[in-house]
Amino acid sequence: MKLGLFGVNMGVSAVPEELVVTVQAAEAAGFESIWAGEHVVLPDPQAPPSPMGPQDPALDPLLALTWAAAHTATVRLATGIVILPQRNPVVLAKDVASLDVLSRGRFTFGVGVGYLEPEFRAIGADFENRGAVTDEFLDAMEHLWYDEHPAFHGRFADFSGVDAYPRPVQRPIPLVIGGHTKPAYRRAVARGQGWYGFAMKPDEVAVCLAGLRAAALETERPAELGPLEITVTPRVRLNAETVSAFAGLGVDRLVPYPPPTRDGISATISAAAEAVASL
Repeated sequence: MKLGLFGVNMGVSAVPEELVVTVQAAEAAGFESIWAGEHVVLPDPQAPPSPMGPQDPALDPLLALTWAAAHTATVRLATGIVILPQRNPVVLAKDVASLDVLSRGRFTFGVGVGYLEPEFRAIGADFENRGAVTDEFLDAMEHLWYDEHPAFHGRFADFSGVDAYPRPVQRPIPLVIGGHTKPAYRRAVARGQGWYGFAMKPDEVAVCLAGLRAAALETERPAELGPLEITVTPRVRLNAETVSAFAGLGVDRLVPYPPPTRDGISATISAAAEAVASL
């Protein structure tokens, strides 16, 4: 069981010095990865399904992970997730490639389609077509990263006669698909190295894994992707029993989300490391 730490760009960790303390503590404890989430803006006043209050601090995930990369040596840096249809794919491709270069190939690209309509509206992004936009943006970015002469002509992105260097260190950059809908399952099977489920109990993970298995019966998975890696941020306290339950389901990585305080982060790191060591 691999361990990651979620929310390294949020709460107390949104302060530069505290972010360094958080990521170095996770690395020292043997955590394999650190994860940063994204909300560009949040509804004010807070309204369901918004998970955060409008004044809750959250640094841009790619900027926060770049800061983390400069203060760590081995831990992987992951987005959990970038809301892809809210971004410009050409600009984001440059940002991702830059982070992969600066971290010497330690970046994992986690993406999702998003679900807060007020956030999309404020950004001017296409909420209704966000699934189709996500698929097309992934295609466009991969052309920029890996093709000798990048070009893409689609409904939501269009470019040719351009290039962008430096290219990413990793070929390919690991792609993780977040979400618990049928389209997300199909997307994960078709093109992701991994799938990510957020704030889940073991029984909820079991339902998602069944959905992924069903998608695999209908969706061709390229052999070069290998087995689909399962990552979960648990919605239960991690101890020997709960870690064993997740492991029994086939979860490969647990990414706990600590309380947004220094003591909460320290306690979460210690408890998670102890629980996984008990397996």
